[in-house]
Amino acid sequence: MSDPTFRRWRKSTRSDGGQNCVEVSDAVDGSVMRVRDSKDQAGPALTFTRAGWTAFIAGAKARTFDLS
Repeated sequence: MSDPTFRRWRKSTRSDGGQNCVEVSDAVDGSVMRVRDSKDQAGPALTFTRAGWTAFIAGAKARTFDLS
């Protein structure tokens, strides 16, 4: 896969003022999503395929990852 061009980073409208949230940026061609910690913008970013991101969001909504 070639290196896609990404849109600007954005935060959820449900974040708590930007102190404890993540930011996302999607590739212009829609192929992948990047996710990073908003407090460490120079740090690493996770990259998900579109299908992987969709599955992650569905799992989070279904509380699949809850520890309790």
